[in-house]
Amino acid sequence: MASLKALKIRIGSVKSTQKITKAMKMVAAAKLRRAQEAAVAGRPYAERLEAVVASLAKNVGVGASPLMAGTGKDQVHMLVVATSERGLAGAFNTNIVRAARRKAEELEAAGKTVVFYLAGKKGRVLRRFYPKGIAVDRDLSEMKVAGFDHAKAIADDLIARFEAGEFDVAHLFYARFQSALVQEPVAQQIIPVAIPASAAPKLANSGDATVAYEPSEEAILADLLPRNVAIQIFRALLENAASEQGSRMTAMDNATRNAGDMIKRLSIQYNRARQAAITTELVEIISGAEAL
Repeated sequence: MASLKALKIRIGSVKSTQKITKAMKMVAAAKLRRAQEAAVAGRPYAERLEAVVASLAKNVGVGASPLMAGTGKDQVHMLVVATSERGLAGAFNTNIVRAARRKAEELEAAGKTVVFYLAGKKGRVLRRFYPKGIAVDRDLSEMKVAGFDHAKAIADDLIARFEAGEFDVAHLFYARFQSALVQEPVAQQIIPVAIPASAAPKLANSGDATVAYEPSEEAILADLLPRNVAIQIFRALLENAASEQGSRMTAMDNATRNAGDMIKRLSIQYNRARQAAITTELVEIISGAEAL
């Protein structure tokens, strides 16, 4: 009877867990649509801004700004790891952290110094591997919805640290949303601004069109470079928001299905144990009757 009681309690516990995971899946699905729309809407602007910066840099030269030219060194690398504040999102955070660790190991193998800028609570797992390598641990718990103000605050802090000589190169790690099932870890160099060779031609759609700049190309580039860093971080936050909800929806759907399978198995065990108990009681009753 004790076994029956234990099985009944366990079935009830799994059913309670199933209700929670099902509710979390529905909440994630509702949030995913809005987060996905924001992430997709933010991509063209971020890509276009990169193209504008590339075009200006081509005309002005990379030495026009430290954010373009760098410090002249390549020794200290800051890895900006953007993760979520909450767990129960499948492998979303784990994949981002793993990508950052791979990059850190690659840089250290080349004799470089690596420090981390954590943006999100779930990136703190890196403390176990790099206890002395965490330069910044930024709390994003107040960020209910990814906003440009949050990205600009991170960008301003990074640029200030770069200008103070704390690092030479900064890499940003996040998860690019593809679908609820697929979120691709991305590593992007944001300081100095990495300009793709193919980015500049995207600026003009009509061949070698002449573009006049006012007040000047140098002034515009100086204004756009810090903004570009903020926009790339903002894109990362938007992509992460969609990736987190997609990964959580998938994880909770799998958890709900697994709970259902476990309930079926436990119910079979319970029914068998109950039948065995009833059979035992009947045998005892019959044996007692025959003894009389």
